Amino acid sequence: MRTFILWTTLCMCCTGLTACGEKDETQESAPSSTTLKLQTVASNLKVPVFLTAPRGDANRLFVLEQGGTIRVLDRATGSVLSTFLTVTGITSGGERGLLGLAFDPNYNTNGRFYLYFTDTNGAITIARLLVSSTDPNLAAPASQVTLVSIPHPTFDNHNGGMLEFGPDGCLYAAVGDGGGSGDPNNNAQTLGSRLGKLLRIDSNTGTACTSGTVNPFILSGGNQLIWSYGLRNPWRFSFDGNDLYIGDVGQDAREEINVSAGPNAGRGLNYGWRLMEGSVCFNPATNCNNGNLTLPIVEYTHDNRACSVTGGYVYRGQAAPAIQGTYFYADFCAGFVRSFRFNNGSALEQTEWPLLAAPSITSFGQDGSGELYILTKGGTVSRIVPN
Repeated sequence: MRTFILWTTLCMCCTGLTACGEKDETQESAPSSTTLKLQTVASNLKVPVFLTAPRGDANRLFVLEQGGTIRVLDRATGSVLSTFLTVTGITSGGERGLLGLAFDPNYNTNGRFYLYFTDTNGAITIARLLVSSTDPNLAAPASQVTLVSIPHPTFDNHNGGMLEFGPDGCLYAAVGDGGGSGDPNNNAQTLGSRLGKLLRIDSNTGTACTSGTVNPFILSGGNQLIWSYGLRNPWRFSFDGNDLYIGDVGQDAREEINVSAGPNAGRGLNYGWRLMEGSVCFNPATNCNNGNLTLPIVEYTHDNRACSVTGGYVYRGQAAPAIQGTYFYADFCAGFVRSFRFNNGSALEQTEWPLLAAPSITSFGQDGSGELYILTKGGTVSRIVPN
C-alpha cells in the first residue's frame, strides 16, 4: 500500500509536466533556467515543515519544526532570535505533527495567529493563539483556543496541514482524506465528512465563514465548513490575489496542481479524488467523470523517482522582478523545482530550475516581503534569489 509518509516517503511525481490530461510531452519543450539559485539562510533546524511571517514583517522568519517548535529567525542572518512557541499535546512523526501556521491579517493590532497540528489522539486540530503582550518574539501558550477538531482514527497519514487567510478574510484549511490506500471510506467525495476537503472558517468562532458569500453546502445538507472537495492529501495551497493554487498528492501514478480563478475561487468545486487521480479514472476505472469534476491545470507521473508534490506560491517579491507572477512547486522524492504562469485557464512557460533542486523538499515558504524559500527535511532553509 502506497501512503504519503511526509518525511519518509512523501511519494508523488516525475519529470514530465502535463496540463489537463494531455500526454506528458512538456519536458521536451519546457526550457531549463539557471537564472535563479538557492541562498542558505539556516541549516541546523529539526525537520522544518513551513515558513511564514506576519504581513509586512521585513526582519523575521517564523519556521515550524514538525515536532512542535516554532523558531523565530533573523531574516538577514538566519540566526535564531527565539523559540516563539513549543506546542504541547501533539503527535509527531510520519505525516503527523505541527504542520501549519497562519498569522491573522490584522496580526499587528490583534496579535492573533493560528496553528494546524495533530493532537495526542491524532485528531486534526486548528487552534487560535496570541502573541505575548510583552515580547513580540514569544507566544502566549495559555491563550490557546481550539476552533476545529477533526477525528482521524484509523490511519496516521493524509492529514493535510496548510492554513492561509483568503482574500475574503476567511481562514482556509486543507485537510487530507483520512489516509489509507485509495481513500477506503470515500471521505473525499462524502459531503458529510470534513476529510479530503478545503475548509472555509470564521477565525473568530470556528464556524462557517460568511464574509462575501456563504459556504456552498450550508443549505444542501453537507458539512457547513466545506468550501471544496475531492482532495487526497493537499500538501500546500496558496492564494495569489483572488486565485487559488492547490498541490494535491497522488496515489501511485500522478501528482497534480489545481488552479481555480477568483472571485470565490474553489467554491463548491469537486477536484475529483477518488473518482480520478489527476486526469485519469481511479475508482471507478472507467466512466468516472460526468463532466462536473475540476481537472488539474498541471500533472506529472511517477517517473525518474518522482513521488509527492509540494505545492508552493506565485512569486510577488521584489528581488527577482523577471519571475513576477510565476508559480513554483516541487517534488519531495525527485527533488526538482518547477514553475508555470497561469493565464486564461492555461499553464504557460512551464520551466524546470536546476539550481533550485534540493533533496526532500518539505515545503515552500513566503516571508513578509513576498520572497520565497525552500525547506528540506535535512534541516535547511534557503531563499530563492537571482543567480
